[in-house]
Amino acid sequence: MPPPRLSAALLRARPQPALQCLRRIAPLRHASTEPASPQPTALPWKTPHSITSWPPEPLIPPPKEGELLMERKPNRELPPLPPFIPKQVQRTFPIFVLVLSISMFAFFNYQKQESSVVTSTLYALRTNPLVRAELGDEIYFASKYPWIRGEINQVHGRININFWVKGTRRQGRVVLRCKRRGRGGYYVTQEWSLTMDDGRVLQLYDPDGNAVDPFQNPIGDDD
Repeated sequence: MPPPRLSAALLRARPQPALQCLRRIAPLRHASTEPASPQPTALPWKTPHSITSWPPEPLIPPPKEGELLMERKPNRELPPLPPFIPKQVQRTFPIFVLVLSISMFAFFNYQKQESSVVTSTLYALRTNPLVRAELGDEIYFASKYPWIRGEINQVHGRININFWVKGTRRQGRVVLRCKRRGRGGYYVTQEWSLTMDDGRVLQLYDPDGNAVDPFQNPIGDDD
């Protein structure tokens, strides 16, 4: 029996062994002493730290004071922060505080000087015969700019002041200390004295009521 004949196309085809499963096996890697080449990393713009991945660009100096910017550049350096307190303010601030303090003290002193308590005290001194015998006539403040020391607090009912007065003969220091009895009550005089420049003290207030009341006969009539 003659052997079967193969077609010419089959005879021209190259034989291919059926070893498809071996292609999926990774080739063996032999250990070597050479340093491994660096692996390619991800692109900078695809990482969360892409800003720090690029080398920084040289910064352009900030504009000077009064300089106009004709263009915007992202690598322009920010101008320095101004100080919290300018230098001019630091130089003049102590002078401002000093002037403000003096003005406040002068204002409160003028307020006490023009209060009804001080004006009534001066009127009582002018109409007191004992004070006029010691100080003389034209009793007024001893200084052109008098300083009223102490406290005048009519809201809480406390008066404690002292100041210098003078007449045509000599000068002395007046002390007036009063306290109000309860809310809406009358003031009780605790001290009203005149200290002369030589150290003598004249008690102008008499608790027994024997002192001269300047408001009882202010004109000085003997009727």
